[in-house]
Amino acid sequence: MASVDVRYRSDADVVEIDPAAWLDDQLPALLDAHGGLASDGAAWLGCRPLGFDVEEETFTLTPVNGTIRANRGVEDATVVVPLDRLSFSDLIQDISTPQALATAKVIDLPVTEHFRFLKWWPVLRAIVDGRPVHAPGDIDFVDRDGSPLDLGRSFTPDDDDEAMAWFLAQAGFLHLSGWWPTELMQEISADIDRSIGDYRRGDGRSWWARTDTGDDRCVRLQYFQTKSVAVRDLLADDLHRRISTLPGDGHQPRWDGSDDVNAIEALVKPLGVVEGISDLPWHKDCSLGRHSYDCSGITTGISVTGADENTGQLAVVAGSHRANLQPNFIHPYLDLPQVPLPTQTGDVTVHLSCTLHMSYPPVTGERQVLYTGFSLPHEGSRVGRDRMNRTREEAYIKVSQAPAPQGTSGEGLAPE
Repeated sequence: MASVDVRYRSDADVVEIDPAAWLDDQLPALLDAHGGLASDGAAWLGCRPLGFDVEEETFTLTPVNGTIRANRGVEDATVVVPLDRLSFSDLIQDISTPQALATAKVIDLPVTEHFRFLKWWPVLRAIVDGRPVHAPGDIDFVDRDGSPLDLGRSFTPDDDDEAMAWFLAQAGFLHLSGWWPTELMQEISADIDRSIGDYRRGDGRSWWARTDTGDDRCVRLQYFQTKSVAVRDLLADDLHRRISTLPGDGHQPRWDGSDDVNAIEALVKPLGVVEGISDLPWHKDCSLGRHSYDCSGITTGISVTGADENTGQLAVVAGSHRANLQPNFIHPYLDLPQVPLPTQTGDVTVHLSCTLHMSYPPVTGERQVLYTGFSLPHEGSRVGRDRMNRTREEAYIKVSQAPAPQGTSGEGLAPE
């Protein structure tokens, strides 16, 4: 099988970083080792001097002469990011990200400055972790026999698991066609329609959005295994669990048979969302943090109703799980192909937690889809996970994201 476990950090190694000590004792050695690597990425991304103010401990990172230079003070910085000590420690150790800090309102930079900070994220990871920033031409797609991989391929339950595993490791996604019977999807759709009235804004078990008609719509029904016997049966079915075994990494299902875990979410995609979050622009599921501790998890989208470019289909950036790049939006230099994934009722889309993906805003009809997934095995607590989950669950209240434009070229591009 083709592993998708790319973890290189352990929660046991997390410490509370003192910014002054880190600047004096660790950063110089990191720049000696990785400054050239990081500078290459900064050149691709057009990064400008980035300043940090960590409770009055200030410094600036500047790409210069094929390396990254660190100087005390922020006088020459194009962007200055104000952080408390915990947020700085989380950022350096990949527990949090620029997008997480912005979503949680820990920082509140002007839009242009936010995107400039976001561009620095893969460069910071190159400095701290020695992970090269993606450069055009770095990634190709090869099938098991050495021929070019057909990114438009879909698979059925009759296909070979090793072929699916190889495709997933290469491309970062799968389209599983005819995975579930239409009759089962119709039963689940009726359960969604019947249960949606049980949810209330602010109940801690749902997300909401307002539409251009003034309607307040429940768009994400969480803990949905508690609302549908058919969904519980699906989660326990060998066909569902088969997906978790493809990489051979021991991925574990979200559902342990309990009603106390948010094992699966039912999403309703209404037309004309103008406030809240329903149709997400380009992002990785690890865009709020912990990539190096948790990736790659597996996310499955079960098409209760079919979807195309007019009814809320998913799209992915093939190979983006293999690239150190900004985990939100798309920088114009990115050369990886954007692949739309239209589905029929009963199809399943699979993507890795570090694969860039987005959902089209529906314009002609609503969509219903279930999302669940599988996590890599982990022992002990997950540092920062509670904060990350809180940021995620409060996002629809704190942030309204404009629907992405239609088409497959250029949606969600990050400004220069």
